[in-house]
Amino acid sequence: MKSRTSCRCAGTIALSLILSLSTALAADDSAKHLEKHAKKMGSKGRAENILVKGKKTSTVASAGTKSDKPLVETAQSVTVIDRHEMDIRGVLNLSQAVRYTAGVSPDQRGSTASRYDMFALRGFTVPNFLDGLKLQDSPTGYATAQIDTSRLDRIEILKGPASALYGQSSPGGLVAMSSKLPTSVRSYGGLNAMGGSFDMYRVDGDVGGFLTKDGFVRYRLYGTVNGSHSQLSQTKSRRYSITPAITIGGDSNTTLTLFGNYQDDPKNGAYGSVPLEGSLRTAAFGRIKRNFYDGDRNFEEYKRRHWSTTYIFNHKFNNDWAFSTRGRYDDVKSIYESVYSYGTFLDPETSIRDFQQEALGNFSRGTAYANEHLKNLAFDSQLTGHFKTAFLNHSVMAGFDYQQSRATELAGFGSAPSMNVLHPVYNQTITPPAISNNYLTKQHQIGVYVQDQVDIGNLHLAGSLRNDWYRGNQQDFLNSGNGSRQTPDKITWRASGLYHFNFGLAPYISYSTSFQPQSGVVSDDGGRSTRQADPTQGKQLEGGLKYQIPGLPVLLTATGFHIEQTNVLTAVPNGNYSVENGKVRSNGFEFEAHVSVYKGLTVVAAVSAQRVKDLSTGKPPVQVGNGGESVFAFYTMQSGPLKGLGFGGGLRHVDSSFGGTASYGDVRVPAYTLFDGSASYDLANLGQIYKGWKVQASVRNLFNKRYVASCYGYAPYDEWCWYGERRSAQASVGYSW
Repeated sequence: MKSRTSCRCAGTIALSLILSLSTALAADDSAKHLEKHAKKMGSKGRAENILVKGKKTSTVASAGTKSDKPLVETAQSVTVIDRHEMDIRGVLNLSQAVRYTAGVSPDQRGSTASRYDMFALRGFTVPNFLDGLKLQDSPTGYATAQIDTSRLDRIEILKGPASALYGQSSPGGLVAMSSKLPTSVRSYGGLNAMGGSFDMYRVDGDVGGFLTKDGFVRYRLYGTVNGSHSQLSQTKSRRYSITPAITIGGDSNTTLTLFGNYQDDPKNGAYGSVPLEGSLRTAAFGRIKRNFYDGDRNFEEYKRRHWSTTYIFNHKFNNDWAFSTRGRYDDVKSIYESVYSYGTFLDPETSIRDFQQEALGNFSRGTAYANEHLKNLAFDSQLTGHFKTAFLNHSVMAGFDYQQSRATELAGFGSAPSMNVLHPVYNQTITPPAISNNYLTKQHQIGVYVQDQVDIGNLHLAGSLRNDWYRGNQQDFLNSGNGSRQTPDKITWRASGLYHFNFGLAPYISYSTSFQPQSGVVSDDGGRSTRQADPTQGKQLEGGLKYQIPGLPVLLTATGFHIEQTNVLTAVPNGNYSVENGKVRSNGFEFEAHVSVYKGLTVVAAVSAQRVKDLSTGKPPVQVGNGGESVFAFYTMQSGPLKGLGFGGGLRHVDSSFGGTASYGDVRVPAYTLFDGSASYDLANLGQIYKGWKVQASVRNLFNKRYVASCYGYAPYDEWCWYGERRSAQASVGYSW
């Protein structure tokens, strides 16, 4: 009952704030202003792309259609997190960036496993795309790239199946990140130094401009050096990243952008957990401290090096037809050594769980090792055009993309001395595990797709169709019987309709499908013969309302959705195979409101309620929540003696989530509510000598609330939980020109 009351309260606060804001903004703008803006938009009164110095506003996105389109005319739910929002909130990674997004189950590994960005969207894990190309993860291990958010200009979160344009993908959607690239400004730059909790330090640099007088050749160079200790004892992170970029062509019809990135992460904190008993539940020995570390720094290691090179080529034939192609090569190397707690105590001789030892605070531990090398290629090319047939206005696209991946992994698992969580002993002798797997995985995907967006007055229709040919081959050279091969081909599609009234309201409906390859051995005849699993398939029906106040960067979105994922693997008891009869169903409602820097004010609000269930078990997927509510507002004084002073704060309420199965039954992680704060000051208001200087500060979990963010129970073997982020404050000083 407490959770529901908090939910209604937070939702009411957010909705009241947005409605009051909308009324105030509408009243503040005179009829003269609206008439002037309406002329700019044309006789139809429809909102157009609002560009400021070549930058897209947060009311325009490209993820939904692979072309810039106002969100109010996009018949799918898309959330935009721009550079301004990341800066005022003090975002340091992708997991932090998505915390104010409806439909996200955040921080699935709490705040400890910061080497990865782990969250779910509408109940499903989703892939990441960078500059329109998929970031492919290790298919067997831990070699997963993490993009430092200092590199990003914006993040777009596309919700629901998107295979009709992007190929293999999750039913929950995808995250599309965009890199900082050379701009049309003749000369610019900035340097920012930051310090914060847990000995956090960070220095970010960014410089760019014209290499030729006319701007035909432009450049940009940016990078970061950062690190910190984590909230766990004896752990720390380090990162070095640099990205050079050059654009040839300036403002002409033909441009070529080339850029590369090198990122070295020599230290990456921990990947462990805390036992469920003593964190989520009070144990006989009491509570486990939030800084408890279950590993051993003399053995724990995760080194990752990632370099990539990217090209983006654009050519406009005329005002109606254009060609675009882009490609990227990624190379990721990682070495992973870990000591981790089982969250239970298993007798070393019998492997039977010993609750008496657990009552004393003793828990078993294991070791893991993985040496990996991941090489990825990705290309995407599109021909786009605009033409009319009778009273129909067409925006068409035909595209071809290709993905190739080669991954190797040497891996092994072993045991380590047990540990007492009340009196941990570190620097123990730990034997590295023997190598038990030597994987080679090759994957190829070819996709051909078409899209037609048809405008009939204020009615916007869209359809997409795609055919993918996927080939995957995995071999374990140390286990000759563990080879597998997949060669599926899939057709996916999407159809949508939206009507945009002149006063700003836009009801819409859409249907979309997806597919996603999965690993596993399947039998259709009770185990007499087996085969490699087919991909899962997803489908979604979504409908909702969007409203953008005419002429203002204020967008409200209300959405309802129904998702089904089929062909999900279900393990057969006492068998070494699965059957493909599983189904996951996700139903939900989302509301989002965005005010993008209007008269110094930025507001982001979200309300979501979802019910996700695995129909084969009758339970939700592990680590998936029921929704939540959030609101963040930031205001910068526009005049007076305090001009340039910005201040704001946020509230995040995360509903309860399912944590698997423990010895006592199903695990339910309680809801929690957190507060954040931010402030900044433009020192130029103190005098011309301070022009370009700015100070900023932010804090997450302002009141240092103790909470468990997530659990994963797989009794009787593993019962893991992760504490949420403790109070983390940071302050910076920067100079830009």
